[in-house]
Amino acid sequence: MDRDAALDRAAEIVDCVERSATDDPTGAADRPTASDADPPLLPVPVREVWVYGDVALGLDPIDRLDVYVTKDLLMRGDADREAEFEAQYGVSGVGKSVDADWAAAYPEHVRANDNGHAAPERCLAAHLLDDDEPIHLEVCNASFSDNVTQRLKGAMARENYEQILDPRGVCLWADGRRDDDAMAKLRGGELAFPTLSEALEMLGLDEATAAEAADVMRARRAEETGRTVRGDVV
Repeated sequence: MDRDAALDRAAEIVDCVERSATDDPTGAADRPTASDADPPLLPVPVREVWVYGDVALGLDPIDRLDVYVTKDLLMRGDADREAEFEAQYGVSGVGKSVDADWAAAYPEHVRANDNGHAAPERCLAAHLLDDDEPIHLEVCNASFSDNVTQRLKGAMARENYEQILDPRGVCLWADGRRDDDAMAKLRGGELAFPTLSEALEMLGLDEATAAEAADVMRARRAEETGRTVRGDVV
């Protein structure tokens, strides 16, 4: 994936999130409804958008674009509409875990987990990305920095290095504001990061474990194709 194209896609994702943002964090303010031609909605509110891994390092080209979003709870729920969507699409939880107005406007993007319940991370991925794009989307309720730490602890406890989150990230949008300076530095290749194993050592792993974990993470990443998504709760 061409680096400029990857950063353009990252900017487009930020644009989409920014259009959906509201000054009212409770979601109680007036918002576009499903009757609008192009309602700027998302399935859940998004608080942060990061890119991480290869695209943050200045590599060109890159194999995949890694994007991390921090989602907020859906405060503007509409549980009364759940039965309507379950009857029509066979998906429960619309109006509780994902926005009902969004689902009405974009039924083609509604996705469920294995239990048939609306899955915010899968809905976000379907809304923001095309199926065949070489992009991985991480969705969590915690900020990127907090989740890096929590994922590392869990991975080490289970000796499952595939679950480690690459800590080399750049925040492009947070709490309603985009960081154009960060994007400019990304485009100019001005940001300096350590190697993956060195970054893991900085988080507390010994040299041998960090090297092994980095190898596992790279091998796992090489197996991924098209759009992939992972949801996490901390």
